Amino acid sequence: MTDAQQTSGLAYDDAPMASDCRAAQARLELSRSFARVARAASRPAPSIGFDAFTEVAKPDIDPTVAARRIAAALGLDLV
Repeated sequence: MTDAQQTSGLAYDDAPMASDCRAAQARLELSRSFARVARAASRPAPSIGFDAFTEVAKPDIDPTVAARRIAAALGLDLV
C-alpha cells in the first residue's frame, strides 16, 4: 500500500477547485442572489384570509368587441 494523503473527499478540499468556485461565485454574483432569497424567506407569508382581499370592480366588456378580439386572435373573418 502506498502512503496516501488523507482527504475528506469534498469538492472544496482541492485548492484549485476552491479557487474556481470562488471565481464562479464572483462572476455569477451569487452573494446578491443569496441575499435576495434570504430577504424573501424572512418576509411573512401573504394572507389567504377572505378579509385580506378587497372587492375589485371588473371592467365592462362589450360582447361584440370581445367577439372581434377573439376572432382576430384566431385569424377568423367574421364580417
